[in-house]
Amino acid sequence: MKSHEMRGLPREELMGKIGEWEQSLFEARCSQAVGQLNNTNALRTLRRDIARAKTILGETQDAPGQ
Repeated sequence: MKSHEMRGLPREELMGKIGEWEQSLFEARCSQAVGQLNNTNALRTLRRDIARAKTILGETQDAPGQ
C-alpha cells in the first residue's frame, strides 16, 4: 500500500491494517522456516508496509493541533 493511500485512512483503520500485516508477517516467517514460502519478497514488502504505517501514525500523533 502506498503512503498517500495510508494517509487517507482513519487512525483506527490504519492500526487494524498494522495488526493484519504483523499477523501475515508472522505466518510468512513460519512458512519460510519450514521451507514452504514461495514469495520471499513478501517478507520485505510486509516489513516495509508496517514501518511506513507506523511512521504515518507517529506523524499524525506528533502533529500540532491534533
